[in-house]
Amino acid sequence: MEKPPVERLIMIVEDNPDHASLIANALTETSTQYQIVTIADGTQAMNFLHRRGEYSDAHRPDLIILDLHLPGKDGKEILAEIKADRQLHRIPIVVLTISQNEEDILGTYALQGNCYVIKSDDLQQLSHTVKRIEEFWLRIVTLPLE
Repeated sequence: MEKPPVERLIMIVEDNPDHASLIANALTETSTQYQIVTIADGTQAMNFLHRRGEYSDAHRPDLIILDLHLPGKDGKEILAEIKADRQLHRIPIVVLTISQNEEDILGTYALQGNCYVIKSDDLQQLSHTVKRIEEFWLRIVTLPLE
């Protein structure tokens, strides 16, 4: 008997509501097996991950799609905090940002970000990119069940 697919939790940390909505829609177009959590503030994202305050019942995400430029804590601070935490460091983090700055790219990899993807200004291209991220990280790669 075949096991039913595992529902995966994807956390989108993005302060642009249009981008956040597009990313979530692109992910749910390809599968109903995803639960999507969208948070627009870096501090709130860390509260979610540490199950603080209103997020006390939060589940650990299987994948984080992270913008670098956020209110509260910025993406690099979030990335550093996650990768330094023994409970969270295995969560794959895809940095999806408009920055083409070489310092941001090198900094992301130095902080152990799993990949750095530059957002397209074209919304159709951005949707296509998100679908390819989903295909790789949630259909090709085997993620731990934690």
